[in-house]
Amino acid sequence: MKQKIVVLLLCTCIFTGCGKQNDSFEPVMILSEEPEQVSPNIIEETPVSQEVASEPELPTPETVSESGVNPEPATETEEPDNTPVSPSADSVPEEESLPESEEEMNSERVTYQDGFYYEPLSDNVKARITGLSYPSDCPVPYDDLRYISVLYCDFNNTVQTGEIICNQSIAQDIVEIFYELYQASYPIEKIRLIDEYNADDDLSCQDNNTSSFCYRTVAGSKKLSKHAQGLAIDINPFYNPYITYPNGVPTIKLQDTAVYADRSADFIAKIDHNDLAYKLFTAHGFTWGGDWNSVKDYQHFQK
Repeated sequence: MKQKIVVLLLCTCIFTGCGKQNDSFEPVMILSEEPEQVSPNIIEETPVSQEVASEPELPTPETVSESGVNPEPATETEEPDNTPVSPSADSVPEEESLPESEEEMNSERVTYQDGFYYEPLSDNVKARITGLSYPSDCPVPYDDLRYISVLYCDFNNTVQTGEIICNQSIAQDIVEIFYELYQASYPIEKIRLIDEYNADDDLSCQDNNTSSFCYRTVAGSKKLSKHAQGLAIDINPFYNPYITYPNGVPTIKLQDTAVYADRSADFIAKIDHNDLAYKLFTAHGFTWGGDWNSVKDYQHFQK
């Protein structure tokens, strides 16, 4: 708190010798301000200017800064429009025509049951067999043959799809017989075109493959086999061997199958008069090679 000391000085000039006051002098009041004692705990604040600084003006979208960046004001994020847009006619690719199904392409297919059908040889099948089971000089017309697809149960009782080529005259018999075998879960190890074995009958038999058409001669002769016309089929050949009797001595074509020459033994896939395959084939007019006298061909059925 400031203290003020008022000193009133009354100055009266008395001139010695004149004996009177000088009227030209008036009392004067002098104010003397004592310096303020500042407390060490008080910090003098810098006076704040009363003038309020104005905010800088935000640039408009049209304003471009010197750096070349065109700042844009923040906007709300707009939810994307998921409405499908119809493409213009120019942007739609031309639809490719789908290939016709195999059944439509071959109107001559005959379906006996689901998975069991036969049809004329397609170009693809012809390409697979030509030069193998169907040699270049084969006199049998393609039109005399039929491609057959069947289902069967293998030795693990697993359903498989098999392929057979045979003569058109027995195609219906084959699909009917194999359908009955399939329904009875009759075991057949493999049913493949012999062309998968380079049209080698020995290799096919060694692998116990069931097959029909192959333009070839009878083993050990120059006579054409019924297989050459697609009128014969061999079923599970490894377990039903081909045996000849030169000079009365039994000779087995494949030595690995010798153990199965004993038809009194009991084993899988053995064909005899009690076997379902024998009953079905003979019921359809086939003869069985196991009934022949000069040779025994237990795998073989022909018509």
